[in-house]
Amino acid sequence: MEDKMNPIKKWITAIRAPFFTGIAVPIIFGVTLAYYETGLFSWPLFLITLIGGILAQAGANLANDYYDHKTTDDDINPNFTPFSGGSRMIQNKQLSPGTMLTGAFISWGLALLAGIYLFMVTPGYWVLILAVGGFIGGFFYTASKFAFSYNRFGELAILVSFGILPVMGAYYVQTETFTWSSFITSIPIGFLITAILYINQYPDYEADKAAGKNHLVVVFGRKKAMIGYYFLIFGSYLAVILAVAFSYLTPFALFSLATIPIAIKTARIFAHEYEKVKELIPAMAGTIQIHLLTGLLMSIGCITGGLLKG
Repeated sequence: MEDKMNPIKKWITAIRAPFFTGIAVPIIFGVTLAYYETGLFSWPLFLITLIGGILAQAGANLANDYYDHKTTDDDINPNFTPFSGGSRMIQNKQLSPGTMLTGAFISWGLALLAGIYLFMVTPGYWVLILAVGGFIGGFFYTASKFAFSYNRFGELAILVSFGILPVMGAYYVQTETFTWSSFITSIPIGFLITAILYINQYPDYEADKAAGKNHLVVVFGRKKAMIGYYFLIFGSYLAVILAVAFSYLTPFALFSLATIPIAIKTARIFAHEYEKVKELIPAMAGTIQIHLLTGLLMSIGCITGGLLKG
């Protein structure tokens, strides 16, 4: 039985709309990288790519909640936060599991329409291949006994699905080609979105362990797994520096290093509060901020470089 609630607010909460930066940032960066390297930019293609990506993420979020309910992972989790533990719409009886799954397939259906259009206006089958790859990563993150998050591949699936594929896909839609730079420069974006997932697994540790999720925090334990978070956060800055040093990225992308103070502050909170829940929330929020600002500053750097070249 679903409780009565403002339908718009209900679905905004269910699809976790505030977290759409996870897909928006790599798409924006991929498009601006294409502009920097080629001078090409199409507003319609950018907007359709962005809308399609957001719809795909909405579907993945809804399906994620559905399957985390089916495995009882979210149901037995008392340590949920605004950033982890799902939307709680099923647990709070705002939406039924069936409604959530239906919403997921509607979102994916609309995303498919965007994908079909992009497939029709670009050469070859690459848009189709990238879209299918992203869908597999999003859907099978929690779905079925072969789910990536239950078999130690959850972090890799997120890095690929919300880092590498959307950057390269957005780049391809604008330029109709791939370059090594579109792959190499997607790594820092991928590291940072994975860092969001990684730190969000800490409050869920007990519930995930009980449900059989074998992500890296469960496999290595909270203390030993800390090194993974530091690697993802500070490795992203190293990846940007190396990409610039080897001319895969404009020097203006070094604007993104301005977020290092936020990263240091967030890492310090994580170091002291990783075993707590409420106290860890500022570090979880900080990680999202690092991903958003770093990605946008990299994008601004590409726009700046492109304008000065042109």
